[in-house]
Amino acid sequence: MTKKPVVSAESVPGEVLDALGKMRSPVVIAHIVPDADALGAMFALAVSWASDTCQPKVALPQGSLSQKLTFLFDWAEPQVATADDFERADGFIVVDTARKSRCNVGETLWESDWSAGRPVVNIDHHATNKQYGDVNWVIGESSSTCEMVYYLLKAANKPIDSITASLIYAGIQTDTLGFSLPTTTPSCLRATADVIEAGANLTELGERLCRSQRKSEFDLLRIVYDNTEVLAEGKVAYSFASYDDIHGAGCTASDIDDQINIPRSLAGVRLAMLFTEGHKGKTRINFRGSGGVTVVELAGEFNGGGHSESAGAVLDCGLEEGIAQVLPRAIEHIKKF
Repeated sequence: MTKKPVVSAESVPGEVLDALGKMRSPVVIAHIVPDADALGAMFALAVSWASDTCQPKVALPQGSLSQKLTFLFDWAEPQVATADDFERADGFIVVDTARKSRCNVGETLWESDWSAGRPVVNIDHHATNKQYGDVNWVIGESSSTCEMVYYLLKAANKPIDSITASLIYAGIQTDTLGFSLPTTTPSCLRATADVIEAGANLTELGERLCRSQRKSEFDLLRIVYDNTEVLAEGKVAYSFASYDDIHGAGCTASDIDDQINIPRSLAGVRLAMLFTEGHKGKTRINFRGSGGVTVVELAGEFNGGGHSESAGAVLDCGLEEGIAQVLPRAIEHIKKF
């Protein structure tokens, strides 16, 4: 029996295509602390959707880009939305963002009703998505939002040049951890093959994403390695980096993401966590599960969310207090598996 594709051009809802087709000056938005999937989806959609009758802009407040991923912006060269662009926008396209409160619109707009009755199209692959859009296309089984954007562009007969192909590849490759996660489905691999054929720059992407650590990033990795601890008979591992650690290494909150793979990489670990205080008084937790351990429920205990085996949360407290709150719950959580 042939398994139905998770995503395909034919599965793109007509209402999504209709809503996007009516927009002339949309702003495309991703989540705060955007990763390669968020940036790739946002930039690919904005660049490929642009035409004589539609001029998308992207929401990218200052400080949004990590050192590692700045090259994606340089490649795409998208038009960045100003405050006036938000006011003039006739709609918003939000990608890879499970909650409207997580939209990366900048501090001046976070507390406001920035959409103000204008249509919001919500495109995402997080199972915990709150369906906050006027039009929602959410596929929790998709490998990435970039995979979904690829099929959306294909369904809309939009051009996919080498830059767009590279942006989409970056999102798929990183969100599947180099095609090693269970979300690496046939439809994911078909999309990947197609963007490679379209000219995705695999050589440069491999260098940039996997083999281009800056000294500041390398110094932060050393801190995370040094701070890694193992609990619960080797089933739980965590690490942490304080505000002073992060900024002393020459990094910022936007540079925190992939470091979770350090405690996750230990043999026997089924629940990994990374605690970071990129902003004073705010503790961010990255959760990862493996071997059948799900973490989205654990993140939900702290008003977080994400995917079954990859989730996150932010606590309004310092690092030590955050660790003290979460560790006991993590140890209880692993006992369920």
